[in-house]
Amino acid sequence: MTKPLTFAVPKGRILDEALPLMARAGLVPEAAFHDKASRALSFACEGSDARLIRVRAFDVATFVAHGAAQAGIVGSDVVEEFAYPDLYAPVDLQIGHCRLSVAEPVGTGAEPLDGASHLRVASKYPNLTRRHFERQGIQAEVVKLNGAMELAPGLGLAGRIVDLVSSGRTLKDNGLAETGVILQVSARLIVNRAAYKTDPRLGALVEAFRAAMAPREAA
Repeated sequence: MTKPLTFAVPKGRILDEALPLMARAGLVPEAAFHDKASRALSFACEGSDARLIRVRAFDVATFVAHGAAQAGIVGSDVVEEFAYPDLYAPVDLQIGHCRLSVAEPVGTGAEPLDGASHLRVASKYPNLTRRHFERQGIQAEVVKLNGAMELAPGLGLAGRIVDLVSSGRTLKDNGLAETGVILQVSARLIVNRAAYKTDPRLGALVEAFRAAMAPREAA
């Protein structure tokens, strides 16, 4: 008996934007998926042997890279942060647009980058942060935070932060200004490389998502 195809999706805004694309690609979650009171994490798909698992964005990449899920949707920030060799991202879904940026306090004399050899930066993206500053010849000590990043400079935890930015309103409301963009971000369809080579359903799924994108690209 063929094992069900497991498709990982992230909680939050990307999922809301992804659901119409998923439906056009043939992945329609059962009604229980939309029950806000439910704490279930695994769901069947209507008219398909596929199942959906709903997890944190960073965990989508981990589940797919290790083969626990064969495919999923996640932001390119997560793909680039982990750089798992077993991940293949064949389709840019053109949703979930934002950017990964450096920000610092406004008018408080954050340590200038010119001539700096070491900085302390708060972020949940240690690898991307270190690589960004290494290209400038600066060693970044990354303080790993998973939220409330904007508090770090004001409380003396770090002079700068690296975080996702969309409108920039949260930065402004917390006295910070965006000073550099590390990465433009959008959501990607990801698949496990080994499974993609051996399971024809994944090739069909990739083509279904490409077809689902066609109306958007034509528009």
